[in-house]
Amino acid sequence: MKKFPELNTPRLKLRKIHSGDISSLLKYCNNKKISDQIINMPYPFGEEDAIFRMNFVLQGFKNKERYVFAITFREIQKLIGQIGLHLDKDNDSAQLGYWIGEPFWGKGIATEATAAILNFGFKKLNLNKIYATHFPDNKASGKVMLNNKMIKEAELKDHYKINDTYKSVIQYRLTKKEYNAKK
Repeated sequence: MKKFPELNTPRLKLRKIHSGDISSLLKYCNNKKISDQIINMPYPFGEEDAIFRMNFVLQGFKNKERYVFAITFREIQKLIGQIGLHLDKDNDSAQLGYWIGEPFWGKGIATEATAAILNFGFKKLNLNKIYATHFPDNKASGKVMLNNKMIKEAELKDHYKINDTYKSVIQYRLTKKEYNAKK
């Protein structure tokens, strides 16, 4: 895939991130409630972090290692979050990750964007498995995964060391066969 794909849902457009998104990244990512749930999201989140994140995303697409989309409303092209797949090409699998700006929580945006990404991963990238994790205290992310018929697969105890504290994660999965059976 040479051109970055664009995905549309009834309310959302998932598109390539661009330099015009830096102000939205700064506005929404500089939030401890978000950084506490995302391993590679620093707090405070400054302009250097936004530029680094944008380059990480663009380089990942160039290297065919990840597809990270800006989440926007279809009628308003301002970034309100991101969602993506981090590929494991050797195993035809990917890790799903996302964040949504706090003003947009509880509106079904993550569920809708996740449905589009699952479809993209299985139908366009021909993945065999997509998995996602969340910290046990982030019940909203677990709900997003369950709403998309992902299957709870494991609780990984003390899986990450963050600021000298070990944190567990709950992992969900969907294989291509499971995805097709649920459609």
